[in-house]
Amino acid sequence: MTTYRIVADPQADSDIVAAFDWYEQQRPGLGDEFLDELQATYTRIVDGPLRYRMLRGGARHTLLRRFPYAVYFTVNGEDISIFAVVHSSRDQSEWRRRRPSRA
Repeated sequence: MTTYRIVADPQADSDIVAAFDWYEQQRPGLGDEFLDELQATYTRIVDGPLRYRMLRGGARHTLLRRFPYAVYFTVNGEDISIFAVVHSSRDQSEWRRRRPSRA
């Protein structure tokens, strides 16, 4: 069985910080709940990244269960590269611009 590891792009980290800050402004503690849900989503991805449907250019994605965010990632060997964590109503071209080039 392959053991995968998450590697987050700095832009994805910036997405997460922005979402956390927004949720914390809505209600103290809600940002932490967002981070908990994101961690649960990362765990599901690590448990089986290839089960997620492949999009254009080799990217895959999944939705957080409680918050309206999508995690976009690629799988390269044992590395799962998270390149965007964006609100699901956001323009789809955003994650496409960030998608790493396929080798």
